[in-house]
Amino acid sequence: MKRILIIEDNDEVRENTAEILTLSGYEVLTAANGKEGVEVALAQRPDLIVCDIMMPVLDGYGVLHLLSKHEDTASIPFIFLTAKAEKADLRKGMEMGADDYLTKPFDGIELLNAIEVRLKKAAALKQKLNANNEDLSAFINNAKEKGLLKLTNKESIIYTYKKKHILYSEGQKPKAVYYIISGKVKVYKTNEDGKELITDMYTTGDFFGYLPVLQDVNYRDNAELLEDAEMMLIPREDFKKLITADAQTAKEFIGLMTNNMMNKEEDLLNLAYNTLRKKVAYGLVRMAEKYKADNGKETIISLSREDMAQSIGIATESLIRTLTDFKKEGLIDLQPGRVIILNENKLRNLPY
Repeated sequence: MKRILIIEDNDEVRENTAEILTLSGYEVLTAANGKEGVEVALAQRPDLIVCDIMMPVLDGYGVLHLLSKHEDTASIPFIFLTAKAEKADLRKGMEMGADDYLTKPFDGIELLNAIEVRLKKAAALKQKLNANNEDLSAFINNAKEKGLLKLTNKESIIYTYKKKHILYSEGQKPKAVYYIISGKVKVYKTNEDGKELITDMYTTGDFFGYLPVLQDVNYRDNAELLEDAEMMLIPREDFKKLITADAQTAKEFIGLMTNNMMNKEEDLLNLAYNTLRKKVAYGLVRMAEKYKADNGKETIISLSREDMAQSIGIATESLIRTLTDFKKEGLIDLQPGRVIILNENKLRNLPY
């Protein structure tokens, strides 16, 4: 059953719209203002959003803007509701990424048709993305099958490295692009005082080090192994050949880079605007999504406190203090070198 979120401050319009959709077989979520709508969308992940433009607390533009910043909600189909007098303002909404709009008053058939069309398009797009944007190992295998790259053990492309090995350092010229078969890697910058700031971390199935190769510039950061790892190295010229020789492969790779940039933007917003507690909660959720070991009951993050603090962008002491608070609140459990997530949903929706 598809889940539809209605964000509308007019009680009558909201209730009537919800009734129409419920009778049509949809699961319906409602919110009386934009702020509440954003909270519901982030927590419930609806399949489509119907949202009024003019609302108190946060208007429809603000809702669309905030949800577009979150990877989990950025691709949700979004339909604006607007009064006839506001129709001239719709261009702004469409330019921001809205998929469609309905002018109030609208009838039930008009509403259902708009929703059905957007859900079908979203499903078709998702199917296409699933077919085209395969995981990175399939991406590599595809290149191998086309004969564009020699990615076999016989060609000495796969290497084993020990924990704390430096893959590359700031100022070096890139010679290869890396694909992680197993293990974890941190990428970091060092300031004049020698303090590290982790700018990214990668794990099994991740592909990194490609931007300096594409830009033909020296590395601006450093990469170090967090644990023993196996790496597949794609020589710089072979990688460029792969990207330029096949349009579909290049398109898929652009999709990967776009996702990475969205994540970076979200990370910066978290660092700039969130409270310490929300920074730590956000960091734990992101690390849980990428580096977790799931035993079926709990999510385990295996990283040192120092690496976690550097990844989030806070002092180690502040991290430890906040983790202790979270443990007391029953959100996590702590073990040496590990954090066990007990309530990921509450961490995602921490109020302050």
